[in-house]
Amino acid sequence: MAQNATPTANESTQLSAANGLALVRVIIGAMFVWVFFENLGKGLYSPGSYAGLISYYLKASHAPAAWKAVMGLAASHASLAARMQGITEISLGILLVIGLVTRPAAFVAFLFLGSLWISEWGTAWIWELLVPMLAALGLAVGRAGRAWGVDALLARRWPSSPWW
Repeated sequence: MAQNATPTANESTQLSAANGLALVRVIIGAMFVWVFFENLGKGLYSPGSYAGLISYYLKASHAPAAWKAVMGLAASHASLAARMQGITEISLGILLVIGLVTRPAAFVAFLFLGSLWISEWGTAWIWELLVPMLAALGLAVGRAGRAWGVDALLARRWPSSPWW
């Protein structure tokens, strides 16, 4: 039986959706890489600067008291928390740009951006982090690594894996 060389309407729609998700994935990843280098340039990964930023959010934000306790813990352990934040930002950025373990990376990005969104409540425009946070969730649900990414190559070998 000869295979049809022309994609069906459903296959064409799926390809368009996969490409759209891949574009969002690359943009969110680039945002993380950009933010890492911007924060690095500002010195925000140094313990003093990091603790100062968190202290500002403790005073100015409208985050719930329980979350402010978490932020206080981060500020009191700024030498570790600042490094962890920097590593998280650059790692998520690289993983999303290259499309490697996209689903877990996108879900961690969703949680990370959600934590920042809560921390900044009342100090920044509400949509500033909400939109990329929800886009990251969409990437995790939509299997955004299956186009334009390393995950697409891995999926050929292990198509049923939940990691991509």
